[in-house]
Amino acid sequence: MIGKTVLITGASSGIGLEAGVAVARMGATVALVAREGEKATRALAEVRTRSGSANVSLLACDLSSLAAVRRLADEVRTRYRRLDVLVNNAGTVSPERRTTIDGIEQTFAVNHLASFVLTNRLLDLLKASAPSRIVHVSSAGHYRGEIDFDNLQYEHGGYSLLKAYARSKLANVLFSNELSRRLAGAGVTSNSLHPGAVRTNIWSHSSWYTKPLLAVLKPFMLSAAKGGERIVFLATSPEVAGQTGGYYENNRLKAPHPLANDAALSARLWAESERMVGGLGNVRM
Repeated sequence: MIGKTVLITGASSGIGLEAGVAVARMGATVALVAREGEKATRALAEVRTRSGSANVSLLACDLSSLAAVRRLADEVRTRYRRLDVLVNNAGTVSPERRTTIDGIEQTFAVNHLASFVLTNRLLDLLKASAPSRIVHVSSAGHYRGEIDFDNLQYEHGGYSLLKAYARSKLANVLFSNELSRRLAGAGVTSNSLHPGAVRTNIWSHSSWYTKPLLAVLKPFMLSAAKGGERIVFLATSPEVAGQTGGYYENNRLKAPHPLANDAALSARLWAESERMVGGLGNVRM
C-alpha cells in the first residue's frame, strides 16, 4: 500500500480505527474521518502510535450534515492528489426517530446518504487513481431490510431502531451494486461487506430493554480488530483485485438479500437519494 491513499469514515473507534491502523502499517497514507472532538484527536494519536506511521491525518466531519459532507469531499480533493481506497464505514442507530439538520431521518442520512454524496463527489479522484476500490460496510442486518418509497424516512410512522438500521444497511448494498454497474470499465471496484457481530460502540444508543441481551452476547462477539481485518481484506487484498459488485461475509462472497440484486430497485433508490440530497451537481459517472 506504499504510495496509496486510503480514506476511512467512522474512524474514531471500533472497526474503522482498527482498519486505519492496519492500512497505515502497510504503508498507506491514511485519512481518518470522524466528528471533531477529543475522541477523534485520541484516535489520530492511537493510529499513528500503533502503526508507527506519521502519514495519518484527521478530517473532521459531522456526517449527519449534507453541507459538511460536501465540504469534506472538497477538502479531500484539495489535500490529496490521489485516492486509492474509499471505505464508507460510518454508521449510527437511534432508538427514536430523529431528523438531521437537513430534515432527513438520521439513520438513513448518516448510514446511506452521507456515503452516497461523499462517494459521488470523489469519483473523479478515484477514477484518476485507478485501479481503485470503494468498500461499503453494511451488515447481515440488511437481510431484514426493505425499501418503502412511500414511507422511506418513516415519516408516516412504523419507526423502530432495528427496522431503520436494516433499511439503511440494505441501501448500502443496493448503492454498492449500482455503483459497480455504473463504474464498469472505469477501473474502480465497489463491494460491500458484513464485518461480523463486532463489539463496538454503535449499539450504545440502543433501547434500554435491549441492553441486557447485548451484555449477554458481547463476550461472544468479534473484536474490533477482527472486524477491521475484514474491511482491510476488501480494501487491499490481491484476491479481490478487479472484483466488483459483491457482498462479503468472513472474506467470502455471499448472496445478499434478493432485493439487493434488483437493478430497477437500486436505480430507483439512486434517483430518490439524489432527489433527497438536492442533486449531485457536476458529478459525472
